[in-house]
Amino acid sequence: MREAGATWAFDAIGTPWQIETRHPLSDVTRRAVTDLIAAFDQDWSRFRDDSLVSELARRGGAVDAPADAAALLDAYAALSDATDGAVNPLVGASLSSLGYDAAHTLVDHGAIPAPADWRGILEWDHGTVRLAQPASIDVGALGKGRLVDRVMEIVAASDVGDIVVDASGDVAMRGASQRIGLEHPFDARRVIGVWEVTDAALCASATNRRAWGDGLHHVLDARTGLPVRTIAATWAVADTAMRADALATALFFDGGPRLAHEWGIEWVRMTTDGVVEWSPGCRADLFVRTGSVEQ
Repeated sequence: MREAGATWAFDAIGTPWQIETRHPLSDVTRRAVTDLIAAFDQDWSRFRDDSLVSELARRGGAVDAPADAAALLDAYAALSDATDGAVNPLVGASLSSLGYDAAHTLVDHGAIPAPADWRGILEWDHGTVRLAQPASIDVGALGKGRLVDRVMEIVAASDVGDIVVDASGDVAMRGASQRIGLEHPFDARRVIGVWEVTDAALCASATNRRAWGDGLHHVLDARTGLPVRTIAATWAVADTAMRADALATALFFDGGPRLAHEWGIEWVRMTTDGVVEWSPGCRADLFVRTGSVEQ
């Protein structure tokens, strides 16, 4: 990142994190970051028996809304509309049924579609989140991006110069530009291009990550409960990591490019047959062969 600086590496919400800054973070700032991540995990982790979403999954009902509820669920509504219901926050039971459950059993018990009428089941307003019936909320489509944004806010307030917050595929930058390689989804030793990002966030998603069994992975079509088969990897650059994360999920479905246009977000994606597609005006430096598609 720089010739001189400081790096803080740690594990959180099941993935490695790294925060790079020009000047070292104070103990106060580190504690604030640690406390924020712990609170987010306590609210939204589907893998913790004592989390808020696990409590709702057991009994339904109404609870005081966590700090991030409106931002996350409003964005989910936009994703659901754009993808004709393929993205749905009540997909937790679908993931668990395929083996991506709290115990990480990785045992496939068959596909279960998420509730198509999820907005009739899950409501949020006036500081309350309520479920009309028990259901498993999963914020994996954009939750990590939201957390990256909130960590960036804390770190930026401490006046430590240029900042990179990297949560294993969701990366936010403030200050110095970063050149980020776009990992090939079929060969982690290669990249399909490089994207230079300044004062923005780049988020990626791929079917080779969190994959198990015979073709099973974490990116599901909520309408069927089955893993997506057409798109292998996606990348998006936006002003916030939550929007980039959300768009990286939407790009696995037909409505993703349209939503990107509405939000003014640049993107790249690779299909499972190796074709690379990208948004008009995309500034990524792509290593593509003739025949790739600009959309």
